[in-house]
Amino acid sequence: MIKYFQNKIILVTGGTGSIGSELVKQLITYKPKQLRIFSRDESKQYYLMEQIDHPSNVRFFIGDVRDQERLDLAFQNVDVVFHAAAMKHVPLCEYNPFEAVKTNIVGSQNVINAALKHNVDKVVAISTDKAANPSNVMGTSKLMMEKLIINANFYRGWARTKFSCVRFGNVAWARGSVLPLWKKQAERGNSIKITNHDMTRFFMSIPQARDLVLKTASLAYGGEIFILKMSSIRIIDLAKIFVKKYYPDRKIRIVKTGNRPGEKMHEDLYVPNITPKAIFENDEILIIIPELEIYDLKQPEREYKGFRKKLSYADYCSDKSINVSRVRNVI
Repeated sequence: MIKYFQNKIILVTGGTGSIGSELVKQLITYKPKQLRIFSRDESKQYYLMEQIDHPSNVRFFIGDVRDQERLDLAFQNVDVVFHAAAMKHVPLCEYNPFEAVKTNIVGSQNVINAALKHNVDKVVAISTDKAANPSNVMGTSKLMMEKLIINANFYRGWARTKFSCVRFGNVAWARGSVLPLWKKQAERGNSIKITNHDMTRFFMSIPQARDLVLKTASLAYGGEIFILKMSSIRIIDLAKIFVKKYYPDRKIRIVKTGNRPGEKMHEDLYVPNITPKAIFENDEILIIIPELEIYDLKQPEREYKGFRKKLSYADYCSDKSINVSRVRNVI
């Protein structure tokens, strides 16, 4: 995997976010020819620049994926793109739906256009479990992003670009995670808020998320959705573990507030009534090959070293994948 990134020009959109910045820090150690960080927030860019100590092969691009012209400049001579830029907060997307459309859908199409124009080798786009059977604006916009990315493999013309997706669960201690929010609540008022005791969520660590994305780039043929085999937990159990682990000597109350707009009780990693062409797996990762039922388009047959074909397509839902001890290790 390390050799794949050596001497390449790599671009990370959303490169100052929780996942994007972890990708940047890891990719630097692989000695790419150049690493480009593309994001909107100059303060976060400066902070990351200081963290990584100003390497000579890193470039910082202030820009928005909504801006096609700026993307065109950033994509010149790029080999690999990690597309992590997105609106990710469910309530904010519910209240600002067209802003989610402009970033998650139009912005992703702009990334595709720039990748094809500049003949990028691979694009790996980061999605979410909320894109499987979506019930909110954020999940719907990310499902559209997945469809744009997957279908781009069929209209790329002479371009060599291969497009794939990675589907995440909740990433523990990322900026959008509930854990840093709980930490602020506990410090401020000796209580933390949860929406619903019986709500369940998949969890993964930031290093697990980073490593999955990097593995995807070396494995992808194009047209796949890669998923880490995650465990899930009830929110009330997560809250109890959090309080016991981080505030063992304080009495922290757990306050129920009710579901927020657009929130599901449980999340899916894939939905069994949408039958894929194939699923491959090893002990850590699922690779879904979507079946495309338009104009008789066919995904080519392929094999993945170290993976076997999954023969049954039982659903992968957070209310059926609970493993408290595994999630405890993640947080």
